[in-house]
Amino acid sequence: MRLTETIVLPTDPHAAARLLADPAFAREKVVASGASCEQADVTGEVAGDPVGAFTVTTRRALPADQIPAHLRGFVGGRIEVRQVEAWERPDETGERVGTVLVEVAGAPVRLTGRATLVAHGTGATAVRYDGELHASVPLFGAAIEDATARAIRTALAAEEAAAAARLA
Repeated sequence: MRLTETIVLPTDPHAAARLLADPAFAREKVVASGASCEQADVTGEVAGDPVGAFTVTTRRALPADQIPAHLRGFVGGRIEVRQVEAWERPDETGERVGTVLVEVAGAPVRLTGRATLVAHGTGATAVRYDGELHASVPLFGAAIEDATARAIRTALAAEEAAAAARLA
């Protein structure tokens, strides 16, 4: 299943990258999504002041009630999700590209794709995620992909709101 989502951050690309590379914000966006934050790490050339490439890794735990009841047997009572965003060095305007990986622990569900961080009008930045979501579960794969896509959209909306609050 193809998944393309865009969030808009109310700041320029340089400041948006600084925000995304802030470990405290990585934790905030996980908690804002309704999950508990099990891990939030930022590594890179200049973590916290991303002049260069950086990688953000988060691991969150969610209650399985977000998954339809007939599919919960595949994930148990709790869902653990690991997300990795690896951002390349920016161009001269601060725009960057990266890769994104989202995995559900203990379930054959995975999103892989590209991410872009680009200026969006005056004083805003669009972060666009474009990837392939795949659940390799016979008979139920499409339903699991739909449920996972909804959870990802919810998490990105929470991230967008957390960023707006942080930058206000």
